[in-house]
Amino acid sequence: MPFPPGRFRGRGQTCRRCHPSWTSSPGASTRSGGRFDIDRKRARVELIERESVQPGFWEDQKRAQALSREKSGLELQIAQYERERQRLDDAIALHELAEEANDAATWEEAKLALAEAVQGAQRLELSRMLGGPQDHLNAILEINAGAGGTESQDWALMLLRMYTRYCERKGWEVELGDFQPGEEAGIKNASFIARGDHAYGWLKAEVGVHRLVRISPFDSNARRHTSFASVFVYPEVDEDIDIDLNPNDVRIDTFRASGAGGQKVNKTDSAIRMTHLPTGIVVSMQNERSQHKNRDMAWKVLKSRLYELELRKQQAERDRIEASKSDISFGSQIRNYVLAPYRMVKDVRTGVESGNTDAVLDGELDPFISAYLLGVRRKDRPGSSEPEA
Repeated sequence: MPFPPGRFRGRGQTCRRCHPSWTSSPGASTRSGGRFDIDRKRARVELIERESVQPGFWEDQKRAQALSREKSGLELQIAQYERERQRLDDAIALHELAEEANDAATWEEAKLALAEAVQGAQRLELSRMLGGPQDHLNAILEINAGAGGTESQDWALMLLRMYTRYCERKGWEVELGDFQPGEEAGIKNASFIARGDHAYGWLKAEVGVHRLVRISPFDSNARRHTSFASVFVYPEVDEDIDIDLNPNDVRIDTFRASGAGGQKVNKTDSAIRMTHLPTGIVVSMQNERSQHKNRDMAWKVLKSRLYELELRKQQAERDRIEASKSDISFGSQIRNYVLAPYRMVKDVRTGVESGNTDAVLDGELDPFISAYLLGVRRKDRPGSSEPEA
């Protein structure tokens, strides 16, 4: 059967009903990237290329490396746009061929090509929405067990595994920071740095309280228990960003790191706790045996915390994030993970759900994160039922 009228408008002229991410005008905006700002990105790449061949460019290595990273990122975005733009053009051409041939097989092929083009537009939309000033930075993710003792501490450990698996799926590097084991099982809290492409842009969607419902493995009567744990995410401070941090404002304490006992016990005071006196922010690190390494890591995390604090003052969205930290309990969760009496993971904010709980707990989080980020972008454009062309 032919496609419904209005599905396509002809070569180089795409109907917004196909996907709102594509422009419907056949003019320059079709090739220039329209809402994806491809012309500006191409111009920026050319500017960096001209500057990079100038004498003395590499004398300031930090700036040169930052520009090189920026250029590589822009080139990837341009290549992705061109790839998906070509996919859409191919789908339009196939539609025209199907109109001429008017046979079921060609129509079916055209429908599949259209579906692939729509998926490509969705991928571009996801890339476009990760364009915030901090989205490209690495992320520091912290997990804290809520009330409930062993139950919540075990749940916090499950979340730590889920997020490290998610990072592995993304191809990111994970460096464990603080790790406070629970008294019987699990963890009281833990933190790690995720280093990879737009790590903060993706992981910022996970800030909030996560609720687990399951038959407790720690209850001899096999009763159903509810556990809570909170997730906070901060951008790792870029080396090019200066943070005014006065060492006199920081109190540094050393203590003996906790461990599993036996040979694993650290017999020196290598763990570090830093307290930023003006703000009351406390950071502790004990993962490394070297006090020097723990100190460096704690200093980096403290700077990132202060950077995030300043951003929160400047952006109203940070108020929402801060409010989610206040109560690790029922009614404040962003996502429910139910393992009994049925199996379902559901995001409270978007309504996205999955019955494959094992896959979710193994790091399959993109459907939840993508839906949330897309929803945030739509809310940022009040009064518009469709994204603008």
